[in-house]
Amino acid sequence: MSEIVNLRQARKQKARERQQAIAAENRIVFGRSKAEKRLVESERALAEASLDARRLTRPDAD
Repeated sequence: MSEIVNLRQARKQKARERQQAIAAENRIVFGRSKAEKRLVESERALAEASLDARRLTRPDAD
């Protein structure tokens, strides 16, 4: 005897698996950890502060 399969549940399971595969690909492509985001933000802030410290004219000196 063969196993009885509920087609509605099988379709939903297949859709879930497909969505999980897409999500896994997106995590690889777009995902960054919180630590990586903080590191990039701190590097950006440091570079901006360094540029502001070396500015020859002040923007409010008009």
